[in-house]
Amino acid sequence: MAELRLGKLPDRTPIKLAIAIPPDLKAALDDYAVVYRSTYGQEESVSDLIPAMLIQFLAGDRGFAKAREALRAGRDDR
Repeated sequence: MAELRLGKLPDRTPIKLAIAIPPDLKAALDDYAVVYRSTYGQEESVSDLIPAMLIQFLAGDRGFAKAREALRAGRDDR
């Protein structure tokens, strides 16, 4: 078997998740989609924007990153 620099890719199968959100959050998400469209000139649905928003949020949460690292290392530093 060849040795490649690129390791085996992780599972990228999308997982559908249904959630209920309050009306004011839905309105804010709809407004965000409008602002996104006016900023980038490309229309994206709220359902397409939410995963990117969550990824960005989690990536910027240093407290979560530290706690997650501890969890993955087998310890819980909460």
